[in-house]
Amino acid sequence: METITIRDEFIKLGQALKLSGLVESGVDAKLVIQNGHVKLNGETCTQRGKKVVVGDIFEFKGRRVKIEGRAQ
Repeated sequence: METITIRDEFIKLGQALKLSGLVESGVDAKLVIQNGHVKLNGETCTQRGKKVVVGDIFEFKGRRVKIEGRAQ
């Protein structure tokens, strides 16, 4: 499983997809999310602006990414 580290309390799902390198642009993120190709914590999520927090796991194209927080 891959991981990405965020510095804030949350990141939006579309931004997380871009940060992880699973999509190239915000437009790509919007399309794959709206078309139901992304799962968040095991359930299909169609909200691009969905807040993703530390511990959440999203999936796209068979790749799983876990959100981690920066050590304080």
